[in-house]
Amino acid sequence: MANLEILISELPTLIQSLKLTLGDSNEIMEQIILINNAQEQLRNIKKLIAQELKFDCIKNSAIATLPRISTVASLFIPSLGLVDPAIAEKFGNSETKISLTDLQSKIDGWIEWGYFLQAIAADILSDIKLVDQLNSDINHPSISTEFKALTARLKINLDFGKSNILQYQIQNINNSQKELLQLQQKLNYIFNTIKTSRSLLNILLGVSAFYGKSGFALEWLDDDHELIISSERKFQELTDILNDCDYFQEQIAALIIQGDTLREQAEEALKKIEQENSKEPIISQQVKIVPKFSTQKIVRSALVIASSLLILGFGGWKIKEQSSQLQQRSLSLTQEGSAIANFKSAQKLGMEAASLVQNPPHPLKVWQQAQNKWHQAIKLLDSIPNQTSVSDRAKNKSAYYRINYNAINQRVLIEKKAIANLESAQKLAIEANLFVQNPPHPLLVWQQAQAKWQQAINLLETIPENTSVSIKAKEILPIYKTNYTAIRQIIQN
Repeated sequence: MANLEILISELPTLIQSLKLTLGDSNEIMEQIILINNAQEQLRNIKKLIAQELKFDCIKNSAIATLPRISTVASLFIPSLGLVDPAIAEKFGNSETKISLTDLQSKIDGWIEWGYFLQAIAADILSDIKLVDQLNSDINHPSISTEFKALTARLKINLDFGKSNILQYQIQNINNSQKELLQLQQKLNYIFNTIKTSRSLLNILLGVSAFYGKSGFALEWLDDDHELIISSERKFQELTDILNDCDYFQEQIAALIIQGDTLREQAEEALKKIEQENSKEPIISQQVKIVPKFSTQKIVRSALVIASSLLILGFGGWKIKEQSSQLQQRSLSLTQEGSAIANFKSAQKLGMEAASLVQNPPHPLKVWQQAQNKWHQAIKLLDSIPNQTSVSDRAKNKSAYYRINYNAINQRVLIEKKAIANLESAQKLAIEANLFVQNPPHPLLVWQQAQAKWQQAINLLETIPENTSVSIKAKEILPIYKTNYTAIRQIIQN
């Protein structure tokens, strides 16, 4: 029994080594060796337990129990903080004693988990492309790190008095938004890879891209056979990573809009500085031009008199040609004026749209108003002809506005879905209450009511943060859970 107690005291270390850390593929072989060693020690413990049970059986004793020494007790009590709740089942529960038979069963589970990790490691090492991708991902920051860095870069205090600094800040905003778009594409890849792939190895590629330099480890399978992953002491299921992807997508959309607002303000400030700097030179030029214009006017008068006979000789076709040129020039001036007016109107709409959606959450109506303003602004910019002085600026502005418009479209969809989920949950709650009025009822009725409460709870839990109905959902969720629990107890009794 003494040898068994010594081996059991080493269980915490053994169980902690039963994980597969992915990042640098060169370390996978070393981990396989550690897993093998842990499995061998677990088998030795299992043999000693079998001997102990056989001895107790001979003595006609009851099922033997093993009082835990302090290290084992701390291992099996998650409340001490030594074991994350997400993988508490991997280590055990908070009983003060554990039967040797139960311990045998747990050892079988740990050994089986070791085989699973070895199989994954072997599959990874046999796939050259997968190994290359893992080694590449470990050289890039995690999604969380990259997002935090871009958020910090867009915390800009615009220097409205200095044009050179404003130009540098605009360039910084443009670069940050490009990187945000790249991060958005990366998140789409991660989300689709994890959600749609049927191969575990492909799923791990998505996870690898998500964690990057932080690396990650396969820790355990929970009761629902959901894979639990750890990175930097944080434990998550695959569904948690998908939820994080959704969260980052929302935040990126908000950052893109924030960047566009900053750029609009910086461009307006630059324009004002340029106008102020150009006032004095324009006045001096006008003063110098006056005498020249007078001389030109005299010369022009003389030329008109001298050429009058020629004009009469050439006939009416010359007058017609001049009239056509004047019409074209007038049309060009009208087109230029209209283009500039449309450009300014589009800028104004863009500023209004960006201002509307600051500091969310907002009601659906607000998101839709911003959506409409971005749409109108894009239409105005796209209507500007190529030959005008603002056509290049209009094309660039239109590209940025489309990014914002797409981001707002996404927020509108999220808001609509959140509202629909809340309304459906409330409708299900009403139906569930109607089902159980005036008891007693058959078991089937109680079960139907329970199912409706469960559906309502599921809908409320899918409502994202930062939506206009998220607070309402949080308020009624505990009430729905209480009702669900009450009905479950009635069914069980």
